[in-house]
Order: sequence, then C-alpha cells, then structure tokens
Amino acid sequence: MNGKSPEFARRRAFLGTLLAGIGAVLGAAALYPVWRFLAPRKGAEAQDQVALSRDQVPLGGAHFFNFRGRPAVVLQTRAGHFTAFSAVCTHLGCVIQWQAAEQRFLCPCHAGLFSADGTVLGGPPPRPLESLAVTLRDDQILVG
Repeated sequence: MNGKSPEFARRRAFLGTLLAGIGAVLGAAALYPVWRFLAPRKGAEAQDQVALSRDQVPLGGAHFFNFRGRPAVVLQTRAGHFTAFSAVCTHLGCVIQWQAAEQRFLCPCHAGLFSADGTVLGGPPPRPLESLAVTLRDDQILVG
C-alpha cells in the first residue's frame, strides 16, 4: 500500500472532513459568547415604558424596579406627584438606597448623597441622578 492508493485517498478525505467538522464546532463555540454579547437583547427595546400601579409607591416612599435592564426608582414626594430616576449612582455605578426618614438617597459604596429631586447633596458623585420621564394615566405611573 502506497500513499497514492484509493484506500489512502478515502482515509485522507475522511480525516479532512472530520477535522473540518471539529474545527467548525470549536469555532462556533468560541464565537457564540461574542455574538451573545454584541447582539441586541430581545425585549430591551420593547420595555421602553414601564407601567406601575400608584399603590406601589407610598407617599414619601420609593419603589425600585428595572427599567431597560437597569435599576430605577420612582418616588411620590407629594400626594399625586411622582418622579423617577435611574437608581445607579453617578460616581461608580452602585445602586442607591432610599432613606425615607431623611427623604434622600444614599449610595452605600462611598456615602454619596442625593436629594429627592436627584441633585447631589454630598459625597463623590459628580452629577445628579439621571431623571426619567413620568406620565400618569388613570391609576398607573408610566415611566419612560
């Protein structure tokens, strides 16, 4: 049997096909996470507006929820007056907490303080909280 026999050519073709298949599977396995990272998420755009019940936000209280895949908060500072903000601190991106007794937000990471209207009261945050549009419809609060 020499290297030019038909048997040798079939084996070589089979081995080439097998290696190409394995290479394709490994390539797909390596590219899949990159594709998932870069591809737009389904439903992210569909959730441009979040509807909350007014009952979920007590007077002087806050309600945290997800808006476009990120934490957000809605407040009722006066009866029937609602405001919404991104709940992400503008310093290093920690999620803020609502302190109802002081009527302010606290960033637990570096003690950044924000007022109920989102302005910086103290600490390292360089900017106010990102404000979100709020619309009232019947007994619902529409954010976004």
